Amino acid sequence: MIRIGANPIGWSNDDMIEIGGETPLEVCLAEAREAGFSGMELGNKFPRQAEVLRPILTAHGHELVSGWYSTQLLLRDVDEELAAARGHAELLRDMGCAVMIACETSNAVHGQMETPLSARPVLPHEIWGRFGMRLTAFAQRLRQEFGLKLVYHHHMGTIVQTEAEIDRLMASTGDAVHLLLDTGHVTWGGGDPARVARNHFSRIAHVHTKDVRGDMMLRANSEDWSFLRSVLAGVYTVPGDGIVDFPSVFSELAGYEGWVVVEAEQDPAKAHPLTYAKMGYAYLRGVVEEAEFLVG
Repeated sequence: MIRIGANPIGWSNDDMIEIGGETPLEVCLAEAREAGFSGMELGNKFPRQAEVLRPILTAHGHELVSGWYSTQLLLRDVDEELAAARGHAELLRDMGCAVMIACETSNAVHGQMETPLSARPVLPHEIWGRFGMRLTAFAQRLRQEFGLKLVYHHHMGTIVQTEAEIDRLMASTGDAVHLLLDTGHVTWGGGDPARVARNHFSRIAHVHTKDVRGDMMLRANSEDWSFLRSVLAGVYTVPGDGIVDFPSVFSELAGYEGWVVVEAEQDPAKAHPLTYAKMGYAYLRGVVEEAEFLVG
């Protein structure tokens, strides 16, 4: 069985907090429920105390799905990372989450408006082994101490952007490290999300569904835009509104159980959040039901 959740980034952006900054959390939660979603990932407006957050989500018919955590394992050891992550992991555990989303951002450029994606970091061959061992050990500690699976979020502007780098990450880490499959980031990174799903199915424990506007992606690439500039211009959209072949992706995910999350960051001034949330949910639910998934 799968469940369909949303990320609040379609209402209020986390990398550019002024984008949608005026939208109250309650509006986001109410509109997401109206669109059909039954769970939400964390955003910058969410309280970080379980006793405060739980009644807010419950009142709007949501469960907490998970939340992003930025690792810095290229710079610090596992004990230091675990100490930095403790408050976040405790919140996810106390809210009943199964996974913690993680991405190495110590040298990433995705949050820099003026830095083109061509300047993103590429991890040297000799560093992969050390990074993989640290990430694996960190994931093992998260599982042991908090009962959380680490799901690694490959992302534009970071050291794991391309399909080849996803393959390298999986080869460099142990089974404690799971994969978050993000259809939009794989596609924009030049890969095939259906092939990634097929190659790494046994380790996929979380799915983000976003679509890509092909014409905008080509322009962003040819003019060497930054990640944030590309997002504001509309490179991403909800499932069914771009070039991603979602039926093929979900045919490769047969047997997957867990959350499938619509995480499609756009400028809410250009893409009305409720309108696009309804579009994305309706299309995605149709695809997964056609693929014979049971939707909870």
